[in-house]
Amino acid sequence: MASSKPPLKPSRAKRSNSDSLTRDAKAVLSGRSKKGWFARLLPFLGPAFIASIAYVDPGNFATTIQGGAQFGYELLWVILGSNLMAMLLQALSAKLGIASGKNLAEHCRERFSPRVVWTMWVLMELVAMATDLAEFLGAAVALNLLFGLPLWIAGLLTAVITFIILSLERYGFRPLEAVITGFLAIIAISYVIELFLGHPDWAAIGYSTFVPHFTNSESILLGAGILGATVMPHALFLHSALTQGRVVVKKPEQLRRLFRFEIIDVVIAMVIASSVNAAMLITAAAAFHFGSANVGTLEEAYKTLQPLLGPAAGIVFGVALLASGLSSSSVGTMAGQVIMQGFLHFHIPPWIRRLVTIVPSLIVIFTGLDPTRTLVLSQVVLSFGLPFAVIPLVMFTSNKGIMGVLVNKWFTNLLAGLCAVLIIALNIFLLYQTFFGK
Repeated sequence: MASSKPPLKPSRAKRSNSDSLTRDAKAVLSGRSKKGWFARLLPFLGPAFIASIAYVDPGNFATTIQGGAQFGYELLWVILGSNLMAMLLQALSAKLGIASGKNLAEHCRERFSPRVVWTMWVLMELVAMATDLAEFLGAAVALNLLFGLPLWIAGLLTAVITFIILSLERYGFRPLEAVITGFLAIIAISYVIELFLGHPDWAAIGYSTFVPHFTNSESILLGAGILGATVMPHALFLHSALTQGRVVVKKPEQLRRLFRFEIIDVVIAMVIASSVNAAMLITAAAAFHFGSANVGTLEEAYKTLQPLLGPAAGIVFGVALLASGLSSSSVGTMAGQVIMQGFLHFHIPPWIRRLVTIVPSLIVIFTGLDPTRTLVLSQVVLSFGLPFAVIPLVMFTSNKGIMGVLVNKWFTNLLAGLCAVLIIALNIFLLYQTFFGK
């Protein structure tokens, strides 16, 4: 009997955590809650914050810093537009989980042929592994920069820390959401500090944020890269899983109210993620573009920030990169688990999946490949998988039989369709440029 007690404690904690949140949420949705507005909102916050980590991962660091260093503030409007598109698609993903009680991968498994399902699963697994490679390497590079650890030791330490973060899921989703949100806060605060250290030109920032413009063909290509690579396929699969069964209601008005709260969750989380990306580009522009510094890697960015903006700047950059790598690596493992369970109805413990996805990262580290170059190449893999997430998402959320009262309105379908076409066209263009461009 003694040996059976320890496993029960986490499950009881998890059940208590979930029951408490469900009671609070249902009280709000039924109009029985007497709490203030923010207290009523709290039970619904969390899923979008976990999904939004995908938008501030180390791959974004590499692309956005390059954009700021080369073109100054010019591409800020691209960041604004791409995050508005991502906000719409993440809201649709959340809505799919709320309305149907199933995630995007499960719907694909039910509605497509076995051959298509297996093809999609393989592609999505490759996307999840490529994403995880970028995130794992980012955290390892940050530990190397901050503490001088050899890259291979930093990689192993990253693995241990992400194991610990993922183990929190045994105690319910609230502790894990709190830790991931804490990491997002660290990244955001770090870049607020970087903004003030950099003394940027706020008038130029305002102009570049709201007035679309390009100076040359190179800036068009990088702008397309930022726009096309912003939406993360694994985040769309994950977000639908985070909302399915989280708060279960059947009445049409309560479903609509629940989705409105989830929209608030998406807007807050994605505004923070968008602001971090904008702050990243602004800092890179202030430090590197106008300082005539040549920066091509994360290591160069770290080392160059210190003499340009002061010693604190490099440390703050390293802390933000570490928080980004650790949190997004954990979220990437969660997304991979959702993809495998949804497509195949097959479950493996997260720690085993973590071990499997560590291998490519350690190979990169031990063979001496350039981590930043590997980060950029991993973004190319994402381009292959994007249509297989965006197109089914728009299809399913447009289906009244699946969505019921939450089916997309015609205008939502129009916007989502335009976003899907634009993102896919840009990714095809980027793939062509990568393999055949000069």
